[in-house]
Amino acid sequence: MGATPLALLGEARPGQPDGHDYVPHVVAWNLTRRCNLECAHCYIAAGPQEQATDELSTDECLRIAGEILEVNPAPLFILSGGEPLLREDLAEIARFATDRGATVVVGTNGTLLTDTRIEELKAAGVTGLAVSIESLHAGYHDRFRRGHGALEATLAGVERLRQHQLDFIVQTTLTKGNQDQLEELVEWSAAQGAVCFNAYFLVATGRGDRLSDLSPGDYEMLLTQLVDLHVRYLGRMMVRAKCAPHFMRLVHQRVPDSPVLNYATRCPCGVQYCRVTPDGKLTACPYMPLPAGDLRHTPFASVWHKAPLFRALRTGTLGGKCGICEYRKLCGGCRARAYAVEKDPMAADPSCAYEPAGDIPVIEIERAVTYGMTARPALRWAAEAEARVQRIPSFVRGVVMQRVEDYARSHGRTEVTLDLLSEVRSAMPVDFSKRKPFFLRDDA
Repeated sequence: MGATPLALLGEARPGQPDGHDYVPHVVAWNLTRRCNLECAHCYIAAGPQEQATDELSTDECLRIAGEILEVNPAPLFILSGGEPLLREDLAEIARFATDRGATVVVGTNGTLLTDTRIEELKAAGVTGLAVSIESLHAGYHDRFRRGHGALEATLAGVERLRQHQLDFIVQTTLTKGNQDQLEELVEWSAAQGAVCFNAYFLVATGRGDRLSDLSPGDYEMLLTQLVDLHVRYLGRMMVRAKCAPHFMRLVHQRVPDSPVLNYATRCPCGVQYCRVTPDGKLTACPYMPLPAGDLRHTPFASVWHKAPLFRALRTGTLGGKCGICEYRKLCGGCRARAYAVEKDPMAADPSCAYEPAGDIPVIEIERAVTYGMTARPALRWAAEAEARVQRIPSFVRGVVMQRVEDYARSHGRTEVTLDLLSEVRSAMPVDFSKRKPFFLRDDA
């Protein structure tokens, strides 16, 4: 086992960038360790036995949210837990953020999604929910999540989301116990109208360190299957892998024109992404417990720009085969898994079966605009259209603006107007044009 490099624990080294070129586009926020379930894989070991004793207060949450918005005025906040619906101030925190320009989604186990709570979240500006479903078979799902009747309650919650026309994502953690159910879960998710299916790959942290992980061969097989499903449902529902950046290698090899290749970074942890813990620590991602700073005592901007851990993740050299792999800029391996297994966030990802030759030039994707890139309009934008696009989360705004302008040019238009945005919406695949993406809705 490797050790955490001393550079990550001490002061920043001379000559390092000051961090101001990096933007926290996505902030995951574990608001609580309390949960009505006690899932076998929970990375923060949440459960019914947890108390609210050391949780950030409402005022602390609002202050920290404000500090994040000072660094990025249009981030995506993912409010989760534990079970975030156990916090009575969830809607208040969401409303504070959405009123100031953030996009807010909520991650939940889905069992507590009553009509009242859904309407409350919609009124607070929440644009979607991520619901965890490990299996469509109650025996497995309820056992894995340690809650009798959990699947039935979650499926009822999904149906309520459909009735209230609130977008949702289905999330599944793949293990040896449910890996053969992947296609069934994706097919069901699409039939229910999910906008995305996220397949998570276990990082051995929290209670998850008790579970035996999939082998590198299992990863390769499942990621290959996910690429096939990604292609099959493209334009209807996005299918992606999470905590398995080698998905990008397989997409590049098999679907080089896929929109997921618009991501210009390797594992985004600490680069475009970070996590706030229930007690106010800032980490690179939910699956890396190593704190970069304490937001109870240090402003967000100071930790984000100056923390040695973040500097290393942004500019450090990857170790082992990740460091010599031709896909190191497109993939780079999961930094949280490297830390979980090797205690070194820059070590090689032990879940990857690919063996690089070591003498092939690094692969880089040529994209005029990538996710996270600052939007630089080339056409005129009417004031109303510009105001509409400013509501898009910062990490996708540049890509959306480029696609809108490409559409405008192809139709002989020299100015982007609200009418043109409506045309773009109607030109989308039928499922999405009916859904009306939030950034093109008439009421956005």
